[in-house]
Formats: sequence, structure tokens, C-alpha cells
Amino acid sequence: HVQLVESGGGSMQAGESLKLSCAASGGTTSGLTIREVCMGWFRQAPDKEREAVASIYSGGGGTYYADSVKGRFGISRDNAMSTLFLQMDNLKPEDTAMYYCAAVGSSGWPPCTLSTIPWDEYNFRGQGTQVTVS
Repeated sequence: HVQLVESGGGSMQAGESLKLSCAASGGTTSGLTIREVCMGWFRQAPDKEREAVASIYSGGGGTYYADSVKGRFGISRDNAMSTLFLQMDNLKPEDTAMYYCAAVGSSGWPPCTLSTIPWDEYNFRGQGTQVTVS
């Protein structure tokens, strides 16, 4: 069972930067190792629908971003440490939300885009970390 724990959230001023981390632990998921996963960041603001922010495949390949964060956010991974990151630059008040990381076993195909793997298909999810931008 894979466990995900987010950290790094906080209260920031517009224009500042913040880096979120998601530590993954556990053994296998659906017979695959923890390294063979699609991982994504999602966020949900009060009274708004959950939004996919960014995604990445642990085995390499592309990264995918929502239009609202493209050019400001960067998703990356450290497979050795089983950690997912979200670098957030030039924060805006509209980035205020609870941020969640999620993972699902994958061979890498189809690609881990925001549209091919929606929230409901990620079977491992963290508890979230709050980001507030004013």
C-alpha cells in the first residue's frame, strides 16, 4: 500500500515562490514497484471543483500542466527518495487552495497527462497541504 504525505504549504505573498513535497512510501501498487507510477498534483479551493495542476511519469517522459499554472509551476521527482515536488513561482491569490498529490501504477502508456488520468483514477492520494496567497 502506497502512502503519500505532502508538505511545504504555507501563507505567501503574491509573487513569491513555494516548493511542495510529496513523500511516497510503501511497497507495490497493482504489482508494480513504487517507481512505476504516474504522479500528479491537484488542488481544490473552497467552493470550487478540484483542479488538476501537473503530472509526471516516474519513468521519465513529459510533464503536463494546467494552463493556469503553465510557465509558473514545475513538477519534478526524485525517484531515489520517492519524492514528488511542485515548484511554484510567481504565486497568485488564485493559487490559494489545498494541494494534494496522487499516484497510480502505470507502465507509462498512455502518457500521464492531466486528461488521461483524472483524480478518480489515482488510487493513492495524500491528505493535502494548504497554500494561501495574499
